[in-house]
Amino acid sequence: MIDQLRKLPGVGAKTAERYAFTLLQYSTEEIMAFSEAFVLAKKNIHPCHICGNLSDHDSCEICRDPHRDATSICVVQDSKDVIALERMQEYRGVYHVLNGLISTQKGIMPEDINLPSLIERVDDNVVEVILATNPTIEGETTALYIAKRLMDKKCTVTRLARGIPMGGHVDYIDEMTLIKAMQGRKKM
Repeated sequence: MIDQLRKLPGVGAKTAERYAFTLLQYSTEEIMAFSEAFVLAKKNIHPCHICGNLSDHDSCEICRDPHRDATSICVVQDSKDVIALERMQEYRGVYHVLNGLISTQKGIMPEDINLPSLIERVDDNVVEVILATNPTIEGETTALYIAKRLMDKKCTVTRLARGIPMGGHVDYIDEMTLIKAMQGRKKM
């Protein structure tokens, strides 16, 4: 049980051990309910046929919402990013989940991620595509590739701003973050 729990991200040996001993204190019914929840999730949750977000329906809750602004598509790496962006309760557009990033070193090419369906989705009704991939080499590569593929479309392609976080101290910020913050400065 400890070895299986250690496979979870962020779970080390001590945490896995603590989880295992806690689970051993559960009743058989509680353990069955716990494991059934995982089995049902694995069986019933799949990518939305429109955006690639996780859903227990054919299309996700966001794609089904008629109040969302379908003229704005925010492109993210995975469904965890959708959850993070939704938590801020500011963005009212729709999403497109790539379920990965381009990485030639790892052999992940554009056709290996949910990219062709994005290109198809961006029609004349789409006004803006927001690239919200992580500021890593793979995230930047993917964002640049998408921007290049969308050059012929009528939409505006934007990138999330990057820079110094709130509460951050300039003397503790890494050089690349400072460069991006300086490049993305705005008039006050």
